[in-house]
Amino acid sequence: MIDLQDKNNSPALEEIGEYVCNPVFRQFCLEIMDTYKCHEKIEYSSCSWEKGFNVKFKKAGKSLCTIYPREGYMTVLVVVGNKEKPLVEEILPECTVELQSIYHETREGNSQKQLVPECHEFRGVMLHKKYKQIFCIL
Repeated sequence: MIDLQDKNNSPALEEIGEYVCNPVFRQFCLEIMDTYKCHEKIEYSSCSWEKGFNVKFKKAGKSLCTIYPREGYMTVLVVVGNKEKPLVEEILPECTVELQSIYHETREGNSQKQLVPECHEFRGVMLHKKYKQIFCIL
């Protein structure tokens, strides 16, 4: 079993998938890579919010999302800035009630919302290429 806190041993994506032990992780990663033609970047974070290895997806230097692995599930950080906000609010009614609640309950700071939904099961990923905004449909 990998130790996500050991910054001297960077795990491979497959090892993180084994740690999560939930098909949602692999399906989500494949959907992001296929849609955005990008690759994962596994990084160690020393931030106070979540210390340890995480998986980031970026396209053209812009962050798409950050996955925080958990045993049995994952959380996904998606930042909605002022530029993306009107589009997100337009497509929000098409999202699950859970995701709508997370969006409305998340306070805005520095002109952005940081959404962190938990993903226990995969019902698809809603993507909008123009703004590269990602939502995990819970």
